[in-house]
Amino acid sequence: MSRRPYDAYLYIDNFIFGRHTEKQRLLNFLLEYNSQGLPPVLPIIGSLAVGKKTLVAHVCADERVQSQFSSILHLNEDDLLRLAHSDTLLSGKMLVVVEFVSDLNEKNWEEFYTSLTQMNQGSKVITISRFRKSEKLGTVKPILLDIHSYEELSYLFKTLAFGSANPRDHPRLLLIAEEFAMQLQLKSSLVAANFLADVLRRNLDVNFWLCMLNRCITVAEKNFSLYGEHTRLLLEQGHRVDITNFDSSPAAPLHIVPCIGANSTGKDLPRVKFTELLLDPSVRPKGEFNLVSWESRLPPYTSFIHFVPNYAQDLPKDTPLSGRKRRGVPS
Repeated sequence: MSRRPYDAYLYIDNFIFGRHTEKQRLLNFLLEYNSQGLPPVLPIIGSLAVGKKTLVAHVCADERVQSQFSSILHLNEDDLLRLAHSDTLLSGKMLVVVEFVSDLNEKNWEEFYTSLTQMNQGSKVITISRFRKSEKLGTVKPILLDIHSYEELSYLFKTLAFGSANPRDHPRLLLIAEEFAMQLQLKSSLVAANFLADVLRRNLDVNFWLCMLNRCITVAEKNFSLYGEHTRLLLEQGHRVDITNFDSSPAAPLHIVPCIGANSTGKDLPRVKFTELLLDPSVRPKGEFNLVSWESRLPPYTSFIHFVPNYAQDLPKDTPLSGRKRRGVPS
């Protein structure tokens, strides 16, 4: 890890943190020569919000990659058959990036991949997916992304949470930050690390930090008790999560549903940032709304949005996930 002065938070939003090995592997794949035939395919696989698209966008912005390809085409699974059946020629030395939001349709992929014979020698394909099944698409070994190690996450979280303040001036907060990092590494994600650090940085008070830490632990334990999974896995599976305990004075229960794949609402609803809701619960709209947990400052500037249903409407009864044995909360 790069050791920077304590003002490194001023710059950390402008570059991809960690992933040095994965970045070099992706660069090597894109810059190396390949022989004639169908273009090689490199799958990038990882859970929700671990930085798959950010890694690809970061490498694609490299001048060496930009000069290597005549064009870079970004597709999703809905584009595959449309492009395979179109008269548009994929001419030139191209880089095609295909993102799979839902599970893999192998028949559609095979038809699309066969149509790539018209691409010039030197063209490459990258696939992005949360599903391990997409590994079979690759012609080379996939890049598997997981959440950062505890050491990396702890360093990143403290850098973001303390901001321009010197952590050595706040020894009690340092201990709390270590506990935050442990909770995040086991049960949450980089998205949670970013929005929690953003909130904590605004108030370097021990009681405030302890209050936020207790809310995080309570939310994690409640959802594990209800569904037998940590919140990170629940969100990855598109399952609703109870975050009522994040609200200091809840007027009504607060549940979120990830807006991914089939769960995307598509409605023109009010949008509220999670940081704003944590600092001022009165900003919560009446009825349903979209909760923006984090907006990345790095290309492709992904917004992580959750749908908040109106609790006045009927919601499914809290039951463990199907096919999963309910477990008690670990001590």
